[in-house]
Formats: sequence, structure tokens, C-alpha cells
Amino acid sequence: MKELIVDLLSKHVSLEAQEIAKLLEIPKDSSKGDYAFPCFALSKEMKKSPNHIALDLASKIRSPGFEKIEASGPYLNFFINRSSLAQEVLAKIIKEKNNYGSSKIFKSKTLVIEMSSPNVAKPFGIGHLRSTIIGNSLAEISSFLGFKVIKINYLGDWGTPFGKIISGYMDFGSTQEFKKNPIKHLYEIYVKTSQNLEYEQKARDCFKKMESQDKKIMALWKKFRSASLEEFNKIYSLLGIKFDVLSAESEYRELDSTVNLLEKKGLLKESEGALIVDLEKFNLGVCLIKKSDGTTLYSTRDIAAALDRHKKYKFQGMLYEVGSEQKLYFRQLFKVLELLGNGWAKDLKHVEHGLYLDKDGKKFATRKGKTFFMESIFQETKDLAKIEIKKRESQISEKALEERAGKIALAAIFYGDLKNYRSNDMVFDIERFLSFEGDTGPYLLYTYARAKSILKKSQEIKDKFKIENISEKEKALILHLDSFPKIVREAYSGLNPSIIAHYAYHLSQAFNEFYHSEKVIGSKDEPFKLALVSSVAQVLKNSLSLLGIQVIEKM
Repeated sequence: MKELIVDLLSKHVSLEAQEIAKLLEIPKDSSKGDYAFPCFALSKEMKKSPNHIALDLASKIRSPGFEKIEASGPYLNFFINRSSLAQEVLAKIIKEKNNYGSSKIFKSKTLVIEMSSPNVAKPFGIGHLRSTIIGNSLAEISSFLGFKVIKINYLGDWGTPFGKIISGYMDFGSTQEFKKNPIKHLYEIYVKTSQNLEYEQKARDCFKKMESQDKKIMALWKKFRSASLEEFNKIYSLLGIKFDVLSAESEYRELDSTVNLLEKKGLLKESEGALIVDLEKFNLGVCLIKKSDGTTLYSTRDIAAALDRHKKYKFQGMLYEVGSEQKLYFRQLFKVLELLGNGWAKDLKHVEHGLYLDKDGKKFATRKGKTFFMESIFQETKDLAKIEIKKRESQISEKALEERAGKIALAAIFYGDLKNYRSNDMVFDIERFLSFEGDTGPYLLYTYARAKSILKKSQEIKDKFKIENISEKEKALILHLDSFPKIVREAYSGLNPSIIAHYAYHLSQAFNEFYHSEKVIGSKDEPFKLALVSSVAQVLKNSLSLLGIQVIEKM
């Protein structure tokens, strides 16, 4: 309705649509309308008092979407035609179902999203979980708006850290421990070598041998990589997340052509035996391309990967969902690609996220051994969810308990992250995430299940019904439902899933207020109320789907 008011006003005033939208207010007293437009900003240009302008506009503007439009002092007040809006919105949701809120505005456009990207030979801890959850939600939102989305999981399987693990394994690794629990053993080696300065040089020497394709070193690399992929696939299966492309740094280890291209464009400089691109004049420091020992860096590989992806996918945009500590690095990367003459470099975006913090407010440090294994986090969350479920249903079967607890656990973890603005650091607190009350994933699932329980007692939901009266709580729900398509567009525009998370929470709150105060089954206007409940359930499901969360019909 807000868009309709903006459109109506823009035909009669000289303000831009954005300015009108910013000025629109929602009166605290509903007797003064559903929306109010203050006319003060028009007074100077129109050379009239705000009161006269409001009266003049009230005499000119008409729309069947409003019961009345009237002047009240310097304000133009809009009273929504509740019956008309309800019929229109509910019929649209009932007809479009899972597609309500979607759009084809980006049809025929391709968006690449690099996300998750864990490091091989290390556990999949919560460090890469944010990238996975946020990247997946952005992919769902973008696809909902018509994009052909290509989700790339770009594994960190090359570089000096790998040299540290391999050299450590060769010195004190155990074949028996590796067979028993490969990732745990490799992680222990990484922690130990990271605390020993001797392995800084050993790691560099080992990586140089990797780049020279040393047979013994490469055999270990393949062995460790294979074990890691097996572990990662288990995690992604638990999370219910799939990728379109599995890629890795090692695919871009032959970098002579990339280095030659930089040289040909006159971008390379030698500095203390290393090769760099000097970006000082752009206040971006220097981008290291090749170390003095001849080994390459992930910056070199990322340049090659971006060039390769554009050639393969002809994308209209590419998002890198990576931590905010890499902000300068991505500005350097995009500038180098631009200097190479690629106009599409402007379509690259670093979608940064903050850190997960431990309950003590400190970051998880992998090198010091302070991390959590994703599998154990998921299991812990699921176990806590089982306890809550059994409080409500003691006779539930083991199979149903397992399935339901798994979905509740994922809703808790996903929503616990996505309700926060992605750039902010956040405390990872499973017990708080898992609460069945308040601003949590389980609360939203509970709301959906509550709506579905009402619908199970009813007959077929119809898209046409008689409306005799609409209460304030019903009107609030209808306005929430009407705003969903706009919310989806805003979430994409800001690359910000928390907008949808907040929307889902406020919709749930509005529904629960309605549920506690109004009778549905057996009420005088039961068909209308059932259509309203059905629409709330559908839009809540659509919202959660965009966050990567599956609904359940029973808690």
C-alpha cells in the first residue's frame, strides 16, 4: 500500500518517489489513518500553508484502495480499504503459494556466489559456518528474484598452511591415528606446528615442493584432500546445503599465464625479490603476486579464478561471501582485475561477515586449538532439541524425534546467525538460539506449526469469501503479508538476509497476538479467518525457505 500512496502523490507533487516514501508516517492513533503524509516539505515551493496543501490534495486524490483520504491539519491521512486489500492480498497468496513474493526482475541474468570455502585438512568448524549460512540464504533470495545462481564452494587446498600440515605429518604423524580420525589428527598436527617457529620455514619449503609437483608430497596432499572432502560432504548433508560447483585453489596453481598477463599490462613490479602490483595511488597498498622464493599466493590464484569464472559463466555479478577481515584484500583484488581492463570488475562484491565469538566474547582461534567441530555442534544442538520435544510429546517415536530435532536444530543455528546483520560479530550461543520463545528459529517453527494445526481442523481454503469486519489485529497481519515482496527486494538490495529474518519474527508475533485474541474455527467469518491463517503459514514458510530453514507441522 505504501507504494500505491507514493504513486498517487507523485502525480500531484514535485517530490521524487524516494523522498515521498521517506516522509510517509504510520500514525500511532489508527483513527488518524493507516498512513499519513506531512505537507510541510511542499509549503515553500507551492507557496501555500501545509494545511491548505493537505486540503487541496485531499480533493484531488482518489483510489479504490482507500476508504477515504482526508486532510487533518498539515497532514494528508490515508485510510486503507481493508476489505478490498484483504481480498486482493489473500487471493494472491493462495494462488501463488510458494511463489508469493518472488519476481522475474533478474531473469536471464547469472549471479555467481563463492561461499563456505573451508580449508582442507582442517575441521569444518564454525569459522566457515557463517559464510555457508549467509551465502546459502543470499543464493535463495537471488534465485527467488529470477537470477540463475551458481553457488561455488571454493576449497582452500593450496598454499603455505598446507605445507605446515604435510611437513608436520612427515615428522611426527601417525598412520594409525590418521585412519582412526583423519581430520582430528591433521588438525592436531596443524595446532602443534603453528606453535613451533621451526615449522614456518619448513612449511615454505614444503609448499615450494608442492608447486614443483614433488611426488611424495603430492601423494600426501591427495590423501589429505580426499579425507577432507569426505568429512565436508557429511557436514553439508547435515546442513541440507548443496553447491552447483566444487572448485579449489589447486585448480589455479599453473599461474604463468596470469603472471604474464599482469606483466604484459605493465602492472608488475619487483620489490625485494618478490613480484607485486603497486596500488598505493589508490590507497590500497601493494598486492603481492609472487613471493621471492618463486611461490604464488592466493591473490594470484583468485585473479586467475575470477578470469576463468567470467569466461565460463558470463555472469552479471559475483559475490564473495568471506569474513570482514579480508575487506582490504578484496578491494585490492577487484582493483587489479579492473586495471587488467575488465569492465565486469565493477560487478564483483565482497559480502563480508563478522566473527563468531565464544561465550566469553573472544574469537575462536584455530591455530591455538580453540575451535568447535561442526558435527559435534550439530549433535549437541539436536540433543537439546530432543529434550524440548519430549517435554511436549513424551510418546514420540525415535524416528520422528530424530527428524524433528534435526530440523529444529538447523532452524536454531541458521536463524541464530541470520537475524544478525552479517557484518556484525556475534556470540555463538546454542542454548539461547534453541529457546522456543522469543526471537529464535524454534519460535518461528512453532508459530508455523500452530497455524497448520488450525488449518487441519478446517475445510478447504477458498480464495474468495465474504468479509463483514476486519479487526486491528487482522489488519496488521494483512499489511505484513502485503509487504513481503518488498521485503525480499530490500534483502537482496542490501545483500542482507536479516531483513527477512526480522520480517518473519514480526509476522509471527502479529499472528500469535491474533491467535490468542480471536476465534477462527466456528467464528462468524470463518472462511476469511481461515484464508488469513493459511496465508500467514504460507508466507512464513516462504520467508524461512529464503533463510535455508525447512518448516515442520508439529513441534
